[in-house]
Amino acid sequence: MQLKFASYNIHKAVGADRRRDADRILRVVRELDADILALQEVDRRFGRRVTVLPRLLVEEQGYNIVPVALRPASMGWHGNAILVRRGIEILHGDRVHLPTIEPRGAVRAELALEGKRLRVAGMHLDLSGLRRRDQIRAVLSELDDCKPPCPAVLLGDFNEWSLRGGSMREFTRDWQPVAPGRSFPSGQPLAPLDRIVLSRHWRCTGQGVHHSSLAVQASDHLPVWAEAEL
Repeated sequence: MQLKFASYNIHKAVGADRRRDADRILRVVRELDADILALQEVDRRFGRRVTVLPRLLVEEQGYNIVPVALRPASMGWHGNAILVRRGIEILHGDRVHLPTIEPRGAVRAELALEGKRLRVAGMHLDLSGLRRRDQIRAVLSELDDCKPPCPAVLLGDFNEWSLRGGSMREFTRDWQPVAPGRSFPSGQPLAPLDRIVLSRHWRCTGQGVHHSSLAVQASDHLPVWAEAEL
């Protein structure tokens, strides 16, 4: 089994021109052509937390949305959502509560494909760095509590500048952190904030930052991706 995983902080669909343009984000998603995609900042932060991406248009692109939202107008939880290409079965979706200073959360999905189970977690971690390591521990603990054990992938905006230091020290030899490259800010990327972490079951066969002209304009982050094989 080989799958393409991606993570994309869509900045509530507000681009470099300060316009909110959901269609532009969806065109970047189409360019990415990922099998499993974690999105951050997919809902507005206040009020009814309305999603900035119309559900119908997401589904028209061939994706199912993992059910993690608490509010009927939202797509995600604390802005985190997971999209799964049609044909991959969604067994379960849930929210992961994180220790926070500012409002943060993570989401996870139990999936099945070709008779194999896998788990995916999407997250947007602490900006200050004060609770980032605690948040990674919380996500790993949540995955450890899931039975039976199975391959897993963590995706998201880790807000981590260091490739191997800082919060990335939380990953033991059972995990393979992937830093596809500099993804923020999109116009002139300086920091590898967006990461993908594979469990030991996977073999990474490719990785990168999606640096199209459209992606540069669509959000303040560029999407990152990794292809992995079981």
